Amino acid sequence: MSLQTPLKKVRGLGSAKDGTEHFWRQRLTAVANIPLALFLVWTVLSSIGANHEEMKALLGSPVTALGFLLLIVSGAIHMRLGMQMIVEDYISNEGLKFVLLMLNTFFAILIAVVCVYAIMKLSLGA
Repeated sequence: MSLQTPLKKVRGLGSAKDGTEHFWRQRLTAVANIPLALFLVWTVLSSIGANHEEMKALLGSPVTALGFLLLIVSGAIHMRLGMQMIVEDYISNEGLKFVLLMLNTFFAILIAVVCVYAIMKLSLGA
């Protein structure tokens, strides 16, 4: 007979011990993406009709580069978490689930690294 109350058993964070952490990370990145996406939209709209030199100056600005880098990182994390939840909820084959979760992580990292490289190259004037 266990002396633990049912409440004590339920207070865990789920079978993997990180259920609420995943939930809060996804919500945090969603909230962070709102102003970052608005910054992206504002930047695109404000650059309509700009010539090549003006675009180079805009993309070379540290504020613009930092905003885009934050959006890329936050977006990649949010994408990975969302796709992870979909795979875990809808794929029942454990082997396939494992492979898809690995590919999901690799894809998110690949997208983030390529985008960060592109932003850094543009912002450093290459």
